Order: sequence, then C-alpha cells, then structure tokens
Amino acid sequence: MQLGMIGLGRMGGNIVRRLMHASHSCVVYDKSTAAVQGLASEGASASRDLADFVRQLEKPRAVWVMLPAGAITHGTIVELAGLLDAGDILIDGGNSFFHDDVAHAEMLQEKGIRYLDVGTSGGVWGLERGYCMMIGGDKAAFEHLDPIFAALAPGIGTIERTPGRQGHDPRAEQGYLYCGPAGAGHFVKMVHNGIEYGMMQAYAEGFDILRNVNTPVVPANRRYQLDLTDIAEVWRRGSVVASWLLDLSAIALAEDSELKEFSGFVEDSGEGRWTIEAAIEEAVPADVLSAALYTRFRSRQDHTFAEKILSAMRKQFGGHQEPGKS
Repeated sequence: MQLGMIGLGRMGGNIVRRLMHASHSCVVYDKSTAAVQGLASEGASASRDLADFVRQLEKPRAVWVMLPAGAITHGTIVELAGLLDAGDILIDGGNSFFHDDVAHAEMLQEKGIRYLDVGTSGGVWGLERGYCMMIGGDKAAFEHLDPIFAALAPGIGTIERTPGRQGHDPRAEQGYLYCGPAGAGHFVKMVHNGIEYGMMQAYAEGFDILRNVNTPVVPANRRYQLDLTDIAEVWRRGSVVASWLLDLSAIALAEDSELKEFSGFVEDSGEGRWTIEAAIEEAVPADVLSAALYTRFRSRQDHTFAEKILSAMRKQFGGHQEPGKS
C-alpha cells in the first residue's frame, strides 16, 4: 500500500522506514528539507509542500500526520482538509488530546474525509521493535489500512500468549487494536502514558531508596553499598517487576551508574495531566498517577512554597528549626 507521512522526526521517519522495509511505498513531507532528502535517498518519494505531497498520493489517499500535539497538528489538519477529497483518510498519529480528535473528525466528516486517531507507542525503538498502536475513528478506514498497521506492529514475537483469549480481537496480540469512535485511540494512549508516569516514578523512588541506604542518616551497621547496575540487571531476570522500562533503566545505569548526564529536571508531555483530568471527570481515584505527575512538577524547582509552609508549621507546633545552609 501507499502512505503519506507528514513529520519526519524521531518517530515519523522510522515509521516510514519500517513500512518501506515491509514493501509499502511512502510519500514524505517535512519542513526540514534535509529530513525529506534523507528518506528520499532510502526510497521514499519526496515532496516540496503539502499540495505537492497530496498530488503524489493515489486515491483513496492515506495521510499520516506525526507532529507535536496542539496548534501545529491542528493547523496541518485544517490545511489538509482543503486539499484532500471525500473518501481519503487522515491519521493523527501524535499525542493529541482526544477532545481535539472528536472536533477534527466532525470537521472532516463534513467533507467526507475519514479520520483516524492512532495512539502510537514505541519511541526511538519502534523501527526495530515495532509500534504498539491504539486506534480510534472510522472503522472502515481502519480495516482498509490494516496492512499498514500490521506492518508497523511488533507481532506476537517471543511474548507468551495469554490463556483464555478466545473470542477477543486477535490483532491485539499483534500489537494494534481498534478501540472505538473518534478519540478512543488517543484516550487509551493517554491513560497508557498516565500509567507509564506511575511506573516510572515507582522505579525512580525504589532506586533512590537503594542508593541512599549508604548515607549517614542510616546507622553504620545497616548501610549497604549496593550496585544499582547489577540490581537492575537481576530484576530483569524472572522478577515480577521486570518490564521494558526496567530494561531501559538497566541500560542507562550500565552506561553511567551515577547518571551524571542528567539534572533531574523532568518534563511531562501533557498526557499525564489529561489522564488526571479524565479521572476527575469520572470521579475515579488516581492517587499514584496524580503523585507521579506532581513529582515531575516538583523536579523543576529546588524548593517549592509548599516546603516553606511545611517548615513554618513544624516551627510553630514543635519549634523545629531548618538546618543551616551549607
């Protein structure tokens, strides 16, 4: 099949490469001429602008937008709406807010353009490992593009099959799933990323506890000089906490056990916030996910006003003084 890709960054470019490796053809566009030329040298068809990009696609066209969520993606979708024809398919494969998907689907439906939102997980490893995809939108468009999604997905691989799955969608075992109407794909991906925040925070706190057992606050006879690199590795082998996130932690610790490259300033992509907003709307307790998100906010400040309040209260009720600054 043929697919057009707009946005050739860390994921978009590798999605194109994986599709071409599976003998699909791709037309590509990016504001970076170097990115376009690079993929053209690997077999993709280059385009000068969006109009040229659309002209090169065979009908019914399939266009995948892989751009930062928000204004850039919205502006591109609006421009494409004026270039595509009824029956064409437009995919938003970035990390867009699912409310935006509903609005985009309704706007495009008026023109007869079919819309899919594809929550895509795999990051920079996707070319090698494949992409886990959570898909919402037009069901017929999803079925039409099934060969594209199948080529991008990881496949069953070496993961043991789950007992008792008879009657469920077999494509989930391949690593992609149609989740429902417009917005459903990005909603599932949003919660996926919220869970990811919590898992990452649990690992981070655990390793911090392991590291700080060898500090003066711990009695000398209970201080252990632990090798975090080896602990991460042994947990990868048969432990109930084994995961890909642990694999990535083990790689980072093997490269530098002190992680001197990092300052500890942790950004959030927005999906953690949206997950908490959804939890509030649904009145669902999300203690762990909320705490993980707030910890990311905390990471961007040396001390927050909250800590000043804590110190003030401790002084008021117990006469506790802050330690002198060194």
